[in-house]
Amino acid sequence: MVRSTMPLRDGHQLQLLEGAREFYPALIEAVSSARTRIQLETYILDFTGSTQAVLEALMDAARRGVRVQMAVDGVGTGVLPADWAQRFQDAGLECRVFVPLGTLGLLIPSRWRRLHRKLAVVDGQLAFCGGINLLDDHHDPYHGALQAPRLDYAVRVTGPLVGDMQDTMNQLWLRMEAAQRLRQRQLTGAMQSFRALRSVPETGVAAAGEGPIHHARAGLLLRDNLRNRLVIEQAYRRAIGMARREIIIANAYFLPGYKLRKALVTAAQRGVRVQLLLQGRYEYFMQYYASRPVYAQLMQAGVEIHEYAASFLHAKVAVIDGHWATVGSSNLDPLSLLLAREANVVVDDRDFAMRLRERLLQVIAREGQRIEAAAFASRSLAQRVRERLALGLMRLALFLAGKRY
Repeated sequence: MVRSTMPLRDGHQLQLLEGAREFYPALIEAVSSARTRIQLETYILDFTGSTQAVLEALMDAARRGVRVQMAVDGVGTGVLPADWAQRFQDAGLECRVFVPLGTLGLLIPSRWRRLHRKLAVVDGQLAFCGGINLLDDHHDPYHGALQAPRLDYAVRVTGPLVGDMQDTMNQLWLRMEAAQRLRQRQLTGAMQSFRALRSVPETGVAAAGEGPIHHARAGLLLRDNLRNRLVIEQAYRRAIGMARREIIIANAYFLPGYKLRKALVTAAQRGVRVQLLLQGRYEYFMQYYASRPVYAQLMQAGVEIHEYAASFLHAKVAVIDGHWATVGSSNLDPLSLLLAREANVVVDDRDFAMRLRERLLQVIAREGQRIEAAAFASRSLAQRVRERLALGLMRLALFLAGKRY
């Protein structure tokens, strides 16, 4: 079974991908050359624009005999459109929905746990991990067409941790299969699926990739709601605690708990330059406004806060001291750190980290708007009321879910 606290290992080849404009072609290339099996997990599966090319490639693979297994989240995706569900079925593409909410799902806190990972494994040889959904860069399901592309990142991986990704996806698929059979009262089949969980093989492989890559030490961090609830936050805290020069974090929904906030404040106070790139244009009221009350404490310690307003910022990445980096699906807020299944790749490699650092600094310089402490302190009463309301709603949701933060 995959250990989410797995140490970094050598033998990886990594390629940083920015947005769907780089992720989709790399994914389609891998899917088009697949021979045996494709596994994919995403929070949002949308059917607009360039995403259709990915789905066509997946269906083509299924039609030529490749087993294609796609897991989508029951909130982020919901019920599949009938025409697409039929097309998947006709092509032989297997698609399962993680924890469908049903009519009263939102009223049951135990069902708020979500599948927020974005993972793909092809033939057990090549994998992708990041924050990018199957969602066109210039489209938002709630806001329509976007004038500028969504900012997000993924990493293409070959090497030992591909097997770790495949193991965790195998386990989740079998659990979903067992849950579906239980709902359908197929008890014998459900027990077979549960027994299969205990015999999922370790499948680590190392395959060479093509294109601009970095040879690196890397590991996979998996957050779940059982044994590995704090693994991603702890990795951030350890790296921040060891920082000596520079911390750059780009995060869509940023509401760190006390320990993570203290780590950032302490780093800034000992002379580390801390730069945060956060949302300037928000998708969700609660996550955006609930995060802003922590700005004052961070800026008082010397933390620089820049907001990205050119489009939606969806990235969940960080670079520390030009050698430690992470790319993944986990925001630094309670919903990600306490309720969702998440996956982050952690890298200790100067070439890869400096590539990500270069891109983030370009965004900060060209499209970031720095928040000044004086201007923030003089924000309107209406703004403060929205912040307190959002923070109250966040705390209420966590209380109902039985979580403390």
